[in-house]
Formats: sequence, structure tokens, C-alpha cells
Amino acid sequence: MAELDLIVLDATGLQCPMPLLKAKRALNAMRAGQQLRVLATDQGSVRDFRVFAEQSGHLLLDSTEADGVYEYLLEKR
Repeated sequence: MAELDLIVLDATGLQCPMPLLKAKRALNAMRAGQQLRVLATDQGSVRDFRVFAEQSGHLLLDSTEADGVYEYLLEKR
């Protein structure tokens, strides 16, 4: 994967629904196959991103949490 194919979005400190809204906006500007790594601190984002991936058709490749920071890796479809 080329460096340009991974976009990082820092949504730490933002409350629901802002991390998801910012991720949607970023995905809209991306090409199919590009990946978006989202960093968030909102606990509710775990469910939000899972449901969003199911409904939007984008792939949720990874979802992790470390020290209160949730990290999601999405691939645009």
C-alpha cells in the first residue's frame, strides 16, 4: 500500500457524533481502496463505527483501544 493510500484522521477529544461525521466527510473525498485510520476518545464511537461500516458498505478492517484512544481502520468501497 502506498503512503498516499492511508489517511489519518485525529478525532480525539470530540464527542459523538463528530468522530463519525468527520470520518464520513473524509471517506467522501477518498478513492475506492484508500484506507482511513481514525483516532477517537469517545466510547460511543465503537458502536457508531461498527454500525456505520455495516450500513455504508465500507470495510472496518480493524478496531482497537489503548489507553482510552480508540483506533479504527476503514477501507473505502
